[in-house]
Amino acid sequence: MPRGGPVWHRGRVRYVIIGAGAVGGTIGGLLAEAGRKVVLVARGAHLDAMRDAGLHLTTPAGARVVRAATAAGPEDVDLRAGDVLVLAVKGQDTAATTAQWAGRPVAGGRTAGEDLLLVCAQNGVDNERTALRRFARVAGMCVWLPATFLEPGRVSAAGSPVTGVLTMGSYPVGEPDPDLAAVSADLEAVGFRAPVVRDVMAWKYAKLLSNLGNAVEALCGPVREPAAKELLSATVAEAREVLAAAGIEPTSPEEEAAARGDFTLVELPGVTRLGGSSWQSLVRGAGSIEAAYLNGEIVLLGRLHGVATPLNAALLRLAEAAAAAGEQPGGHDAAEILGAARAAA
Repeated sequence: MPRGGPVWHRGRVRYVIIGAGAVGGTIGGLLAEAGRKVVLVARGAHLDAMRDAGLHLTTPAGARVVRAATAAGPEDVDLRAGDVLVLAVKGQDTAATTAQWAGRPVAGGRTAGEDLLLVCAQNGVDNERTALRRFARVAGMCVWLPATFLEPGRVSAAGSPVTGVLTMGSYPVGEPDPDLAAVSADLEAVGFRAPVVRDVMAWKYAKLLSNLGNAVEALCGPVREPAAKELLSATVAEAREVLAAAGIEPTSPEEEAAARGDFTLVELPGVTRLGGSSWQSLVRGAGSIEAAYLNGEIVLLGRLHGVATPLNAALLRLAEAAAAAGEQPGGHDAAEILGAARAAA
């Protein structure tokens, strides 16, 4: 059974946050802090720290400790009708994680895969398709949430005046799942913008374009120098050509800007913001990185539609090699990556 938990709850939806790291911990922590029913699913030292001392969450509103129920995995959670599963693991872990949860019984005699809504709060565009193999009810979430895993038991989120923009929609394209309205209302009540749209994947393809820079940042450091900026710009241009060949139209930059509005990052007292998710994977020595579901998605589509992708292929290869070797961020030269990829092409 989950351990711990807030003193009181309201609302009928219980949120099971599968992967309560930076993004999942922030979403789950804010929901729990506001009295929503939440189970934070984590592992290792992070799980131990939350069980011992709660989740330490820092946002522009301040630093505080949030107490919520915790679990190590599906075997620790007695699922019931109305639960919403929020999947916040990295893309490379989606297949294994959905396999673990889909067959878990739900009170009443059916399974999670048959009955429960699964919301993919993840970067990339393959998670929803993977989840749909085992879950009948899948929704995508386009996550604009600058969150950082600081250390076991501690996460921060630097977004303001809202914590993040979490655009949601059912997968595949169609009428939104009826439970998404309740999810949206809960998220907006605790400090997010959480619109529900008909074609969430258009938003996620647009986010994919921005996430292609995760590998550049992880390999070369902050994208400030001219060579890194040129590498990023060329990588995104390559990806746009691929999406056009595949007949995929992402949300326009103007639509994205309108949705984000005045959303921005602010400095948090006592917190040094690290880089993005791929940067954080190298810093933690995770041994794996998300590049196959970001740059690798462009490589895959390029091969399917006859478009060369030397830059995204190079970034994928180098990022995975860096993760496997336990490298720290910033050990590569952007000009060298750009020149070698162009020469190979």
